[in-house]
Amino acid sequence: MSSVALLTAAVLTVAISIVHSWIGERRLIGPLLAIEPRVGVLKSAFLRQVLRHAWHITSLAWTGMAVVLAALALAPQGEAGRIAIIGIGVTFVLHGVAILALSRGRHIAWPVFLAVGALCFLAVR
Repeated sequence: MSSVALLTAAVLTVAISIVHSWIGERRLIGPLLAIEPRVGVLKSAFLRQVLRHAWHITSLAWTGMAVVLAALALAPQGEAGRIAIIGIGVTFVLHGVAILALSRGRHIAWPVFLAVGALCFLAVR
């Protein structure tokens, strides 16, 4: 397995995690939750916090995947490691394709997700 490809994928994943939390909080979650809704699901203070935390937990999960990629780059675990890398690669390719399709290419993250997926596949090639 290619350690360079996996470490690059890990760095890109951490970067996208940080950008996701930071920009998402400033441009989407913060402004959305700053509005005091009179009706609907966002009226609940509890559900407003669930939304905020779910947003950031996504970034945390990506960071966890980055740690796994870095660990496998430094200490490959044979066939189990290969399967884990393929699973992470598929996950990121699906992220990238979904974001590309749903945003019609306007969202800035799809190329990064596709790059992470491609690097995972390159590493197990």
